[in-house]
Amino acid sequence: MVKYKNWLFAIFVISFGAVKCFDINIGLLYESNNAQIEKVFHKAIELANTALMEEAHPLVGRTAEISFGNSYDSSRKLCKMLRGGVAAIFGPGTTASSTHAMSICDAKEVPYIDTRWDAETKLPTINIHPHPANIILAIRDLVNSYEWKGFTILYESGPYLPALDELLQMYGKNSHTITVRRYDLHLQGNYRNILRKIKRGHDRKIVIIGSIETLPDLLQQIQQVGLMNERFQYIIANLDLHTIDLEPYQYSESNITGIRLFDPNDFRVKLLSEHLSQAEEEGEETPPEEPEVGVEVEEALGEGAEEEKPNEENNHGGKTDITIQMALIYDGVHLLAETLRHVGSLELFEPINLNCHDSSTWETGFTLVNFMKSTTFQGITGEIKFDHQGLRTDFVMDIIELTAAGIVKTGQWSSDVGLHIERQPQKFVLENGGRKFANKTFRVITAITPPYGMLKETSQKLTGNDQYEGFGIELIHELSLMLGFNYTFLIQEDKVYGSYNKETKQWSGMIKEIIEGRADLAITDLTMTSDREMGVDFTMPFMNLGISILYRKPIKEPPELFSFMSPFSKEVWLYLGGAYLSVSLSLFILGRLSPAEWDNPYPCIEEPTVLENQFSFSNALWFTIGALLQQGSEIAPKAPSTRTVASIWWFFTLIMVSSYTANLAAFLTVESLSSPINSAEDLANGAGGVKYGAKKDGSTYNFFKDAKYETYQRMHEYMENHPELLPSSNDEGVAKAENENYAFLMESTSIEYTIERKCNLTQVGGLLDEKGYGIAMIKNSPYRNELSQAILNLQEQGKLSKMKTKWWKEKRGGGACSQKAQSDSAAELGMANLGGVYFVLIVGSVLASVYGVIEWIYIIFRRSRAYSVPFKEELMDELKFVLKCSGNTKEVKHRKSSSTGSRNSSMTLESMELDNSEKTNLHKGKETKNDA
Repeated sequence: MVKYKNWLFAIFVISFGAVKCFDINIGLLYESNNAQIEKVFHKAIELANTALMEEAHPLVGRTAEISFGNSYDSSRKLCKMLRGGVAAIFGPGTTASSTHAMSICDAKEVPYIDTRWDAETKLPTINIHPHPANIILAIRDLVNSYEWKGFTILYESGPYLPALDELLQMYGKNSHTITVRRYDLHLQGNYRNILRKIKRGHDRKIVIIGSIETLPDLLQQIQQVGLMNERFQYIIANLDLHTIDLEPYQYSESNITGIRLFDPNDFRVKLLSEHLSQAEEEGEETPPEEPEVGVEVEEALGEGAEEEKPNEENNHGGKTDITIQMALIYDGVHLLAETLRHVGSLELFEPINLNCHDSSTWETGFTLVNFMKSTTFQGITGEIKFDHQGLRTDFVMDIIELTAAGIVKTGQWSSDVGLHIERQPQKFVLENGGRKFANKTFRVITAITPPYGMLKETSQKLTGNDQYEGFGIELIHELSLMLGFNYTFLIQEDKVYGSYNKETKQWSGMIKEIIEGRADLAITDLTMTSDREMGVDFTMPFMNLGISILYRKPIKEPPELFSFMSPFSKEVWLYLGGAYLSVSLSLFILGRLSPAEWDNPYPCIEEPTVLENQFSFSNALWFTIGALLQQGSEIAPKAPSTRTVASIWWFFTLIMVSSYTANLAAFLTVESLSSPINSAEDLANGAGGVKYGAKKDGSTYNFFKDAKYETYQRMHEYMENHPELLPSSNDEGVAKAENENYAFLMESTSIEYTIERKCNLTQVGGLLDEKGYGIAMIKNSPYRNELSQAILNLQEQGKLSKMKTKWWKEKRGGGACSQKAQSDSAAELGMANLGGVYFVLIVGSVLASVYGVIEWIYIIFRRSRAYSVPFKEELMDELKFVLKCSGNTKEVKHRKSSSTGSRNSSMTLESMELDNSEKTNLHKGKETKNDA
């Protein structure tokens, strides 16, 4: 019957043209990391069409998924939407993407509905999110209500700064102090340094202002550094506080106060939540048909709606998966539908096709914006109403507090009335009057894993707890002394710590023992992971660590033959040789130019006809090399010019020789090390053919399995394709690293323990991640916070550090490699270090010897020709004299004529080498002297 009526209505419209049918398209841009937004958007449209829209003009959703924070992607897909005609755009949640989309909608006069924290909202944007300034006003009123005398503001990034004026101006200049600190996104999720600074300060009151994406990590690290206890109070200015799991902090005794814009127990919120969960289970975009909704959305549950609403007196709060952005998009769709229902003729607001590359606009777009701002609607987030500036007004926020019973509502804040506290914050009270551990005995499960749990080395037979020792054993003992409990150790024989099997949906190892109640606590090198957190609770970390690489120590490269040349680079040696030749040439030229360098070769002759210069080219080379080697020579410069050159050369050689000597010792004693790998990237790239792996099914292997970083993904693929490289235990992996070309990926604390005892192994590179070891216990254990507090006390007292030094560097062979390194520090030099010096000595001596023999033979040959003596006879005579090896005088065998002999008897054989011109001049000078 309904279909029949619809067909008649359609035929009537087509026949008479009484009603023009068209769809009213509305668009949604959502980030790739928030796909649930799209489901809420479509569900809101479905309910709005049923309750508010006419059949002839239904709302139709157009969605586009954009990359997170990618403004170009959002602009491109928005323009594509506009080409199809849309009546309004719901913008993305990030500032960068939203700003560009807002600008395009403004230019095209298309209504833009924003749902994010924006302190700079401007017309014609419609922002359903409460203005940040109003949220800060609520925080200010809370601070005044709690009578805080100074506090710390911990904010996330720049966009949150403009709204902080009201808080920063609370106190006068000479009054209480407000400290502002930033936990930046660029820290990549590690805010511990900032939190430690807060811990060292005096403020115990903290206001946190940031996004919901960073809040869970921040709270977890606040607990880890010891800021989550009865001494601290927190106010969290985030409307999504109720969406995260606050159970780990329920028993921390610290007061955590927050705000929210809607009640998670509202039936419409539950309707949306059920829709999302059902769609996720069935893999559908929409769940089965919902009950019809009347003009007022509250009628969706019929007459029995009031019966199904929760009793707010007994249940003041709770956790839901519906975020503030989801709720605001839901309300925004209904606000648009309510506006269109009251505008009269919808033909005026039929969307048109727009092109981003021309000047076309939707002329009625701003009119629709004005209609929306004048519309009042009661949505999930309360009454939606705007002031003359287009900002949301007259809204109400709940003041919520985290207690041992969960989230409870303690009051309300409204933009017109202000703060109203219904009851004061409650303090958490320990059961049994604070003697929770009295007469309590824990079953503590551990594994024989050095140095956390080991059997004592003794000849006596031990039983019970006395037979075990190690870091974990001592830690439990210290905690028992501090808190007053007893304990009994159990051993996990297979050394399986525990992981969750998604196929069998079962836990294994120690985690299974705790879940099934056979153990109360688990302590060893048990890594705190998100998977394990689903099954058990952990204390705060008693040890922080990360994954690193265990590999054999770099191989010492054999010294080079000419290692004595290493103090200077090749370039310096070449310049030094050039300087040597240049200075030698300068001395040779200046010696010939300077008159003072020309001397009388025969002092007895008062007026010589010839002069002699000591700076021949060979003598210049000899003088320069003598100065360079700091040995000197028999040649001494006389002229000012040559003395200047010589002085400058001596100064130059002084600096060069001193520099060489200073560096020579280091280059001869320090041996260079070579390793094929220096980082995880080298492993992933296959440098040096090094194989690698991690403990099979351990937390290290799971880290690579779940990693999103490309390098780690490639490493996981390699390990998955080579299962033979995945040892079943750390000991097996250490053995492979010691005996093969194999790198073992393991946790840094275990590597530190190993390299203290295996001197041929070392840690390569830094940490690949950050995590911690904690004590595991049953989920929702009432003892977790006290154990965490006790661990923090041990850390502050320095006992944990002393315990680590004891079990890592002192017990069971610890420190052996450190002592060996000290003993090897003054290693003696061998021939490998000094071989090049001997080579130079031998080669120089051989060359000198060869040159001397050739010169000797050449002089004998010339003398045999000059005196017509057989060469062989002359050679044999000289050889016999040389082999005689005695006597320092030598008889001159071939004397010259008497006229010249007496005067030339002292001439050596070297005078025969003078050139003909010099001999002629010399003889002329002598004849002139004889005549006189």
